[in-house]
Amino acid sequence: MAMRDTLHPLSHRISTDLSQLEDNDTVDLVVIGSGGAGFSAALNASIDGARVLLVERMAHVGGTTAWSASTTWVPGTQRGLEVNPDDTPERVATFLNQAVGERSDAKLRQAFIDNGPHAIAKLEANSALQFQVRMLHPDYLSELEGSVLRGRAIEPQPFDGKLLGANLPLVRNPIPEFTVLGGMMVDRDDIFHLLRLTETWKSFSYSVRIIVRHFLDQLLHPRSTRLVMGNAMIARMLYSYIQRDGLLVTNTETTQLLQEGNVIQGVALQQTLPDGSVVRRTVRSKGGVVMASGGFNRHAKRRADLLPGAQEAWCPAAPGHTGRAQDLALQAGAQLGTGGLSHAFWAPVSTRQRADGSTAVFPHFVMDRGKPGMITVDSNGQRYVNESTSYHLFGIAMQAHHATTPSVPSWLVCDAGALKRYGIGMVRPGAKGLAPFLADGYLKQGATMAELAQQLNVPADKLKTTVEHFNAFADNGVDEDFQRGTTDYQRANGDASWHGPNPCLGALREGPFYAVALYPGDIGAATGLVTDGDARVRNAQGDVIDGLYAVGNDMHSIMGGVYPAPGITIGPGLTFGYLAAKHAVARARQ
Repeated sequence: MAMRDTLHPLSHRISTDLSQLEDNDTVDLVVIGSGGAGFSAALNASIDGARVLLVERMAHVGGTTAWSASTTWVPGTQRGLEVNPDDTPERVATFLNQAVGERSDAKLRQAFIDNGPHAIAKLEANSALQFQVRMLHPDYLSELEGSVLRGRAIEPQPFDGKLLGANLPLVRNPIPEFTVLGGMMVDRDDIFHLLRLTETWKSFSYSVRIIVRHFLDQLLHPRSTRLVMGNAMIARMLYSYIQRDGLLVTNTETTQLLQEGNVIQGVALQQTLPDGSVVRRTVRSKGGVVMASGGFNRHAKRRADLLPGAQEAWCPAAPGHTGRAQDLALQAGAQLGTGGLSHAFWAPVSTRQRADGSTAVFPHFVMDRGKPGMITVDSNGQRYVNESTSYHLFGIAMQAHHATTPSVPSWLVCDAGALKRYGIGMVRPGAKGLAPFLADGYLKQGATMAELAQQLNVPADKLKTTVEHFNAFADNGVDEDFQRGTTDYQRANGDASWHGPNPCLGALREGPFYAVALYPGDIGAATGLVTDGDARVRNAQGDVIDGLYAVGNDMHSIMGGVYPAPGITIGPGLTFGYLAAKHAVARARQ
């Protein structure tokens, strides 16, 4: 059933009440968690005709996937091969073997390589989830053999949220700081045209179309309906899941895995209603239970054990990743994986208190820190990292350096020209509207570098020397200290229009000067439950716990705590969701 050309608005709102189920009701599959990986398992099983129950403990579906760019690293897809027909599974394996090596099970990596294209093809042929691919989207470790500049990273096509009808409010709203004009979502295409609105007719007409639509949405709908990136992925999957009569409950806690011996037979669920009453149900599952709850990042004890020194306030992930579902799996005999480079994936983040008292956590992925006119310094006012490296390696470097020299926070420093061209963190390009950011201290300013150093409480002489040293590198186009801008990935994230010899290097000379504090923020769990190639959870003896699966960040990452390319959490999440569903549906029909 190809759905890409047959999308019509949904006419009914899906029930999310637990009371829609009878106690001891039986389904073919229970999926715990509604991020990309969980939705992949639920939707794939539904496509195969299974009766599926998707359980979400939060009020909205989507998890961190809904907040992300939803870049999806799956080599070998049809769309990817259209722009890079020379890529091969052998080349992918070479790349991952070099990047990850012994840090994860090579057999699981091979299961991903072999099945990823099938997972994407099945979803595209049988659901509203459709992807697009960019002509330049490099692997992060582009210096390694087997890396490519394009074709492995795909991303969801934008989606018209009006097709969800009354179900649109179920999708988790985007992070406000990633929107413009009071809630308009923007992807990299939108940003490109909006920044050039007055320069070309194409950008002007493009920008006017999306802006007018947004303002019409504000008049007619509770939120913007032009969905991009992670919101588009989740909305597309939700749309198809509802079309296929999937069961969904929100605000529902999984309180117990029903277990007999080494077999998982269902779940106990509890939902608290708005009036304070509680509904409880036991649900039997013929195929098993898929753990897709997002990992441990907001589990107080596991976080303290695995991520010491990293405050939860710096985590930009969605709030539902409490690790409670993982606890149930561990009680059932599951084990956490070991041997990774890091227990989490990282990005430098900046934080700011919102007007409502909540904290905005902004990941500095690619829009500022590696651009010309930007450097990062520690508490001594000295550089210690290649600012153009991947956000994961940047976060790891920050923590490693902090062990010897205080660098949490570090300072992302720029001059006036860079601020105007690229913005910095939550400050938009154009250098307008700075007063609120300066008033609350998010943005620091100094007329001279010495004045800025005083604002940052770093030695003025050392900061001045660091900047002069860096400026000489920028003029020559060679970063002799940290080799910034020397790989294809780094240069792709620089400024292709920059007039200097290196698109990542530009001197800081135009005052005033600015800085934002950076912290190491964990953007997802790398350590998770040990599984086999079908996503079946294994116990301490290496035996499969029958009927228990783990995908997404609940599953121990096949990347071994390494971040070799964009989308290496969502890509495997969709793939192992597909594999878990395939195995569980077959099990249900035995």
